[in-house]
Amino acid sequence: MLDFTWKIFKETGSVDTYLLFKEIQLDNQDPFESKDDELAEMNSTLS
Repeated sequence: MLDFTWKIFKETGSVDTYLLFKEIQLDNQDPFESKDDELAEMNSTLS
């Protein structure tokens, strides 16, 4: 679904399609993955 939405966006340049793409991308993302990235960034800043 993500690939299809990106393909449609590339062909049309539709902002609505891009926003749909980003929404699907966020829904597919592991919620703990982003937290791990944030924690790693904080730790590197403190060091």
